[in-house]
Amino acid sequence: MIAWPDVQALMQYGWVRRTFVLMNESDVMNEIGRRQWLAGLGAAGGLSAMGGVLSAETGLQDLPFVPNRIAISTYSFWRYNQATKLPILDCIEQAARMGFDGVEILHVQMEDESRGQLQKLKRAAFVHGLDLCGFSTHQDFVSPDAEERKKNIERTKHCIELAYMLGIPTIRVNTGRWGTIASFDELMKNKGIEPRLDGYSDDEGFGWVIDSLEQCLPIAERCGVTMGLENHWGLGRDAAGVLRIVNAIDSPWLQVTLDTGNFLENIDEQQEQMAPHTVYVQAKTYFGGGKWYTLDLDYAKIAATLQKHDYRGYVSLEFEGKEDYETAIPKSLNLLRKAFGTRW
Repeated sequence: MIAWPDVQALMQYGWVRRTFVLMNESDVMNEIGRRQWLAGLGAAGGLSAMGGVLSAETGLQDLPFVPNRIAISTYSFWRYNQATKLPILDCIEQAARMGFDGVEILHVQMEDESRGQLQKLKRAAFVHGLDLCGFSTHQDFVSPDAEERKKNIERTKHCIELAYMLGIPTIRVNTGRWGTIASFDELMKNKGIEPRLDGYSDDEGFGWVIDSLEQCLPIAERCGVTMGLENHWGLGRDAAGVLRIVNAIDSPWLQVTLDTGNFLENIDEQQEQMAPHTVYVQAKTYFGGGKWYTLDLDYAKIAATLQKHDYRGYVSLEFEGKEDYETAIPKSLNLLRKAFGTRW
């Protein structure tokens, strides 16, 4: 058995820092003992005989509590304000300086998609101790024009390949929307609700989205990149719309990206519905007042909901306030670490 002083020494070299972060002495010793016991069983064929202690059948309940890692979307440094459109490389360096664990790349913020530049981004993240953990894309499958849908399918496939080359395991995808309200500012004033195109139904729209995403599944599986359908206006404005699509496709390569700030009604109930399918979380904060609106989000409650459903993935900050990002982003990080670093 490893003695506690030895564990402390190992912690200094990072051996247990990520695995046992926020665990006390007793918890760490119990966990090390448990792992040694499991290793002994494995050597003797015991795990096979037990059917796998950590099998999908038992879920994650047997694993110790580990805080969710906190990432930041490059959108947080930009927010579509031209004065703060930092290059992705600068965003990575800022994220490291501020103390994040990972970076999510907003595709429309990229100015160079060349192979050489992609490798520079990977190297920058590596030397700064960050994971490139998410890739946020835009597409619109809600169109009666088959050629327009095909363009968006090909764009999505391209983004899956970009994520693969960057070593990113998931991309955010959207349903798209009818487009009958041209201005996004006006759409936000209308709480994301817009009329359908004349002569078409929601059922037709959902059919277009489902067919389009199904065409992206083979490349997602080949690249090992999970698509996460976000609650992001249009037909994905609410949990019912997102889950209608995810359940219809029924593939491990299409799951859910939960955006904490994109439900404007029945927030707790809709997040609860999404949580079992969630593979990635985007967490909004609004210091200085929101760009379009401000929500009073209870991140302790949100963390508890996700923990209940064994969510152990990234929580990626999308700062959407008016305060200067230099002060607002560190405050946001502190808020999220406190909520997602605690067992609720």
